[in-house]
Amino acid sequence: MISVKLPTLLRGHAGGQPEVQSKGGSLGELLENLERRYPGLTDGLRDGRGLRRHVNVYVNGEDVRYTGGLETAVKDGDEVSILPAVAGG
Repeated sequence: MISVKLPTLLRGHAGGQPEVQSKGGSLGELLENLERRYPGLTDGLRDGRGLRRHVNVYVNGEDVRYTGGLETAVKDGDEVSILPAVAGG
């Protein structure tokens, strides 16, 4: 199983859990499996082109923007972290 750490904003879709487990061969497949299990969880993460700009996703600490985006390979034992971008001034 792949461990997925959720930001507070998304935890309501997963029954308040800070971390969930799922499967997939790629990040995109993992997100699809999460959406089936927790409807609404991934609605704000993707658009027609891939991951939204304001969402940061890491697989084992590596930013997926540099490792293939939704095509990034994932496997059992991996850790995926989803973080909303933070801006301020």
